[in-house]
Amino acid sequence: MHDKKRGPLAGVKIVELGGIGPGPFCCMLLADMGAEIIRIDRPPGHDGGAPIDPRFELLNRSRQSAMMDLKKPEAVAAVLRLVGQADALIEGFRPGVTERLGLGPLECMAVNPRLVYGRMTGWGQTGPLAQMPGHDINYISLSGVLNSVGRAGEAPAIPLNLAGDFGGGSLYLALGVVSAILEARGSGLGQVVDAAMVDGSASLMTLFYGFRAAGYWNDARGTNRLDSGAPWYNVYPTKDGKYISIAANERRFYRAALEVMGLQAAPLTEQHDQSGWVAMREQFAAVFRTRTRDEWVAAAANTESCITPVLSMSEAPQHPHLKERDTFVEIEGVVQPAPAPRFSRTPAAIQSPAARPGQHTREALRNWGFSDADVNALHAAGAAHSPDAAS
Repeated sequence: MHDKKRGPLAGVKIVELGGIGPGPFCCMLLADMGAEIIRIDRPPGHDGGAPIDPRFELLNRSRQSAMMDLKKPEAVAAVLRLVGQADALIEGFRPGVTERLGLGPLECMAVNPRLVYGRMTGWGQTGPLAQMPGHDINYISLSGVLNSVGRAGEAPAIPLNLAGDFGGGSLYLALGVVSAILEARGSGLGQVVDAAMVDGSASLMTLFYGFRAAGYWNDARGTNRLDSGAPWYNVYPTKDGKYISIAANERRFYRAALEVMGLQAAPLTEQHDQSGWVAMREQFAAVFRTRTRDEWVAAAANTESCITPVLSMSEAPQHPHLKERDTFVEIEGVVQPAPAPRFSRTPAAIQSPAARPGQHTREALRNWGFSDADVNALHAAGAAHSPDAAS
């Protein structure tokens, strides 16, 4: 893997202090783009995510794993040696943890003034909640996301952990780290990137805060244009118990959708007259229940009705459009999303399957300039571990 990196970030080197969730996803994105990342995994026994086979931990793909005990001074010294060669370090601990380990921004930037220090937390590095535990749903609760998702009269719907962990966390940290690396190449100075999921998820709501300020949006979920309030931007069950989605926002798409549903002559109120939305939604629901999902897909084919099937994760990789674009790929028997976005000249790629913790301890350290004697000394001190004898 070390000699095969390709993509727009080829040549960028990053040290990842292993964690779960948004930090690994951020690093997966950067590694898929070609960044050379060494992931420092902790020895077994630390609190982590769900205990699944490491080959299914897809967020760990595209990079090598070295297992090191950061409570050992020799391991801390080794990480600082790695940091001296890196463009960035990424960590996802609570504020102050890396400082206590001797791997905080001051220590790391002392050995590499150009280092970008990426920090992923839920609440941020400062503020009254900075030291409190939390998870995705807690962060999006405070930012206004969670209250906005769901149907009228029902409890807020949990949007997986997409809006906090990954959308508000990983993507913002990835953007921040790449931006800071770019700036450091001109200034010669690194900086800390404080990526908080509560901040990022709030940022994702920018459009809707603007709508609300303009009086175009209200806090009652399920009553607005894009939150299931509008009949023509909604999801409906079909005859076979599956679902169809419709997003006929613009008038020409709305007219096309009415034709597909056979409602072009129906006595409906004007599209944006909210007083008629309840009755319109009931009529749409009754119509969609008359055919199966796939029959509606066939009826909507080659129209501008913006009607699409709601696919499961088992169905999505088989959709003709996604197959044509290779949106999903299979690596060592595991179907998974391919890297995104796409580049015309320096394409991203899954550089390697998800690594087992410590799978590459010896190889990765050698790739970063450690001699065999150095690696052996780290193992002898209990600072480095190679659980797999083949590593």
